[in-house]
Amino acid sequence: MKDALPQTIFLQDYKVSAFTIDKTDLVFDLGVEQTRVTATLTVARNPLSDEQNADLVLHGSQGLSLQAVSVDGQRLQEDGYLCDEESLTIKGLAGHAVITTEVLIQPQNNTTMMGLYRSRTMYCTQCEAEGFRDITYYLDRPDVMSEFTTKIIADKTHYPVLLSNGNPIERGDLDAGRHFVTWHDPFAKPAYLFALVAGTLSCVEDSFTTVSGRQVALQIFVEEKDLDKCDHAMVSLKHSMRWDEQVYGREYDLDIFMIVAVDDFNMGAMENKGLNIFNTSAVLANPKTTTDAAFQRVESIVAHEYFHNWSGNRVTCRDWFQLSLKEGFTVYRDSQFSADMNSATVKRIEDVSYLRTHQFAEDGGPMAHPVQPDSYMEINNFYTVTVYEKGSEVVGMIRTLLGAEAFRKGSDIYFDRHDGQAVTIEEFVQAMEDASGRDLSQFRRWYKQSGTPQLTVNSHYDAAAGTVTLDFAQSCPATPGQAQKQPFVLPVRLGLVGEQGDLPLNAEGDTEIVYELNQTNQRLVIGGIENVDQAPVPSLLRGFSAPVKLHYAYSKDQLIHLMANDSDGFNRWDAGQQLSFALLEKLTADSHQQRPLEMDSQLIDAYRSLLIDESLDPAMVALMLQLPSEAQLHEEADVIYADAIHSARLFVRQSLASGLSDQFLAVYHRHNVEQTYAPDATQIGRRALKNVALSYLMLVDDLGVELAGAQFSSADNMTDKAAALSCLVNCPAAAEQASSALQEFEQQYRDEALVMNLWLQVQAANSQPGALQRVETLEKHAAFTLTNPNKIRSLIGGFCSANLVNFHHPDGSGYEFLKQRILSLHSRNPQVAARLMTPLTRWKKFPEPNREKMRDALQVIADEPELVKDIYEIAIKSLQ
Repeated sequence: MKDALPQTIFLQDYKVSAFTIDKTDLVFDLGVEQTRVTATLTVARNPLSDEQNADLVLHGSQGLSLQAVSVDGQRLQEDGYLCDEESLTIKGLAGHAVITTEVLIQPQNNTTMMGLYRSRTMYCTQCEAEGFRDITYYLDRPDVMSEFTTKIIADKTHYPVLLSNGNPIERGDLDAGRHFVTWHDPFAKPAYLFALVAGTLSCVEDSFTTVSGRQVALQIFVEEKDLDKCDHAMVSLKHSMRWDEQVYGREYDLDIFMIVAVDDFNMGAMENKGLNIFNTSAVLANPKTTTDAAFQRVESIVAHEYFHNWSGNRVTCRDWFQLSLKEGFTVYRDSQFSADMNSATVKRIEDVSYLRTHQFAEDGGPMAHPVQPDSYMEINNFYTVTVYEKGSEVVGMIRTLLGAEAFRKGSDIYFDRHDGQAVTIEEFVQAMEDASGRDLSQFRRWYKQSGTPQLTVNSHYDAAAGTVTLDFAQSCPATPGQAQKQPFVLPVRLGLVGEQGDLPLNAEGDTEIVYELNQTNQRLVIGGIENVDQAPVPSLLRGFSAPVKLHYAYSKDQLIHLMANDSDGFNRWDAGQQLSFALLEKLTADSHQQRPLEMDSQLIDAYRSLLIDESLDPAMVALMLQLPSEAQLHEEADVIYADAIHSARLFVRQSLASGLSDQFLAVYHRHNVEQTYAPDATQIGRRALKNVALSYLMLVDDLGVELAGAQFSSADNMTDKAAALSCLVNCPAAAEQASSALQEFEQQYRDEALVMNLWLQVQAANSQPGALQRVETLEKHAAFTLTNPNKIRSLIGGFCSANLVNFHHPDGSGYEFLKQRILSLHSRNPQVAARLMTPLTRWKKFPEPNREKMRDALQVIADEPELVKDIYEIAIKSLQ
């Protein structure tokens, strides 16, 4: 790859396609050694293009073996077209033509899991972003939308189920034990939304009656052994369909909606029109094999992919620079849905924790990019937390600024105006402007400027005047390619918390307002705060109303006051996090300098208050009892001393455990109750709090080990069993019990692939010494294979991203391990290999010798001959 550098694609170079494809007729003849794909395309010159004499250039790939090309029924000789590894060019076309191509492909040898490939005995596809060109020659770009008809031919015994987009219109038997099914999708779509599945599958069926009274057939296709794991996904789908009708006014449009579960899949799921293809981990759920977190993940992903039917399918993106148009908007929609189905506050805390840990790190690293990137080498590298999660935050800020009513009006305008079109982020924002009458020109900087804004706030209370003055200052650090930043529009939701709780902020008695910050420096004076004995505590950025880093000089007493009295659940949790962060930052410095570590008794007292207050929501208490993760501490550190961070965090956990052992034990017993399992918010919260208490009790004495052992043996659900297993595995005093539990777990679940992935993950994250050797041993286990993305993420990803103290061992063994795995995977599965690169990209934040060893690993990867562009782009940008 160094000899032929990858091409950089720029947003500013976008041009409409010179041709359109009105109709696409596909025939797939699935064979044992090869598959024949016949594509008949009805093409026409695009009247919107200024290149009316351009040749037709269809995208392709080196995996296509071209057999024939015809134009309007006349077969072309080899001198009538030009074919290379990436394209098929046909010259001299008139205004309209029918192009037919025949290619041979070998899905069974396709390890990238893009295009058409085999997952064990099943054929399936993944075409987003540019996988359709691995199937046949086509205008593989999202702004070319076509009406698809797909005929699938295969052996009936081995492939009785043949699925594609739309509605089935014909089926029948053929000679030699073969059969066919033809599907028609009446809604024009780009090639990235094409889907095909063929295999031996069982089906769970249900139906849904839309708001207009239409009956929609719902089908989930799985292997027969997994039929008992589909109920939750089906219920989640029906809830999603009803919610989208009620909240966004969007009704489903086809006669059938299908989901297929696939073991080997690079992503979580894919929203192909009418035929969603899911990673098994994102659809299968059963209490005996699935944790609460996985139940909630299934609900969220099912909703996300269904919501794409409108925000992504009916209205799609013009080009890949507009990716957040569909993904950021849909993440926001699925977050709204999950908040409505469960606890809104808990959902918000979980979302923000993920954003702060992963997206803020991306903003501060070499791969920082705007929500709408300016350029890319490989589009798969921009399926990122910035495009998805930060994009969702941007949509949420629009709703905050406009209000719920205007936001809904704007979404209606957007969907109705652009139905059946491929559009831009600008057109989405324009719809919001038209609905509200607001000028969002400055707000658009959220899409164009990269980096995480810094918001600094100072306050002054004038008791005599009865006013509180808040001085705001915003800035944004330089990021690659963007040294200078203009002020953002920041909606700051805020309140003032007095001794008895929230104080009124205006004559109307409002205890919360949204203050719009749009300049570098602004001042807000709140009057009427009279008869208050002491300065109220500002509750800033409630609900995390803008994705910024907040700087306010809270005292410990003020944070404890907010923890106890703030009406905003998110800020109560965040106050506890800030209190913990301050202590952990000091202890990390002490640990690094080998000074004695001293615990802050105020934190123990604050935690005690949480534990003894039985009126609080258990789910909230569970979250508030969890210290910031090591990954979050890495993100906040100027220089990352991994061992010192680990030691400091462990010390605080041990101090809390020993100081509050009686309270933790009481909480554990109070919530360790027998009941029929249900993945509802109430039960999930109780289990979460119980297992947090157990994790602390493991640090005290043998009592925790006994409790964990008993829970592991008696648990009737995977949440409690996995929590107990993790507690045992991570406890130095429970080595014998952990070994026995791991063996028992393996024996019980060896035939459950997803559960064995959890088994791998628990061991990969074990922070005790010797982790790398344990991981290397597990690589040889029958439960692991380097060909399955889920297993790679569980074991290799689990070690490199969730076992930071061992991965960042100063001897560099973790970096050498990851480097070798990336090089083993880079040509086999570029997407998975590229995602493994992230832990190495932050090398500049580490001290020596880690810094040099991480950089050396990146350099070796960058120097690899014929390196795929997915990894080349990340390596080169990281080394700059």
